[in-house]
Amino acid sequence: MEKQFIKPSTLPGFMELLPADQIIFNNIMDTIRNNYEKSGFVPMDTPIIEKTEILLAKGGQETDKQIYRFTKGSNDISLRFDLTVPFARYSAQHMSELTFPFRRYQIGKVFRGERNQKGRYREFYQCDIDIINNGELSIINDAEIPSIIYSIFTEIGLKDFKIRINNRKILNGFFNSLGISNNVEILRIIDKVDKIGMEAICKELLELGLNENAVNKIRDFIGIGGTNEEILKALENLNIDDEIFKIGVDELSKVVYYIGCFGVPDKNYTIDLKIARGLEYYTGTVYETMLDDYPNVGSICSGGRYADLAGYYTNQKLEGVGISIGLTRLFSQLRELGIIKENPSSSLTKVLVIPMGETMDYSVKTVKKLRECGIVSEVYLENTKFNKKLSYANKLGIPFTIIIGEEEVNSGILTLKDMNTGEQFKVSVEEAISKIKA
Repeated sequence: MEKQFIKPSTLPGFMELLPADQIIFNNIMDTIRNNYEKSGFVPMDTPIIEKTEILLAKGGQETDKQIYRFTKGSNDISLRFDLTVPFARYSAQHMSELTFPFRRYQIGKVFRGERNQKGRYREFYQCDIDIINNGELSIINDAEIPSIIYSIFTEIGLKDFKIRINNRKILNGFFNSLGISNNVEILRIIDKVDKIGMEAICKELLELGLNENAVNKIRDFIGIGGTNEEILKALENLNIDDEIFKIGVDELSKVVYYIGCFGVPDKNYTIDLKIARGLEYYTGTVYETMLDDYPNVGSICSGGRYADLAGYYTNQKLEGVGISIGLTRLFSQLRELGIIKENPSSSLTKVLVIPMGETMDYSVKTVKKLRECGIVSEVYLENTKFNKKLSYANKLGIPFTIIIGEEEVNSGILTLKDMNTGEQFKVSVEEAISKIKA
């Protein structure tokens, strides 16, 4: 009977990379991690699987539709759909063991039952940071977050991006001044303005039941532009006598001032009164980061301030601010746009040691010395022709080879080959290490 093979394939919405791209992906992840850590955030890791009751505590029907849910024995369990809900559970569970303010980062996979479409993934990496406090949290924390965003994206190689900032208190206070109470739904509509346009936004607001005068005032308000100083002045000049509005303007003013103190250039951050972040979760500062030349990509990093992280799990109010980078989506978009260049190498190896004849033991000892000096190296262990060994290095983009034959063993002088230029050098192990590291 003929053997039946199963066609190898992955499910739609799950990203799988070849080594050259995976190396780039990992480098970006390392850049994010390093920037989080140098800003004093400590790592944490929560289980991929949580009790379903934990994940659904604040999500409702929309979350119920998205989660991957199943039972194992008597346990009703689900795959986490973000890192924030597990963080809320973690904070409530370990509150007595944490030191506040607590600065945490987490990088991990999350899972959502998204409809399969371009740029949407069912399994993807999120990279989150949050600063929470058991009580009031200084507004200056909200200014530090953009400095970390700036540091990450400039190190990745992005230059033309803008961190757009607003404050939900300003929007809610403005709606209060108009006598509007259905703020959450209005925020969700406004948050779509860059996707569907101002005309469509105004139409939806009218359909929500707002009168034409109120809609026109909202349109004019979120359209306020200019420099950060000009926008803040325009907000003050509205003379809106609403306490929430005034607090929001004061907070936004402080955030903008301290972002400058943290060293973020003016061209990389701006007040944008259209930024609403439709989730009810946010209560103050909100952020979205956009690529200047590619607005259709959407936000590549977003987040904001919240008043009560763990309210579904504890009576303690944990106030905080945080952001999330959707790394899988960010990588795929940058790769597609050509912003991330092709990786010439499918290997992390810097030097391949090639034994010739009966020199395997000497070659192994040589590679041990290279590794002790921090050089990523490997020995070609297979017994095959010399040209095939060189071809292996070429195909993987390994920049150097060290060729070791009987002559090299007897003299202690190695043959180092630069695979990019074709040049060969007779060098000692120490000299080889210096050239490879140069």
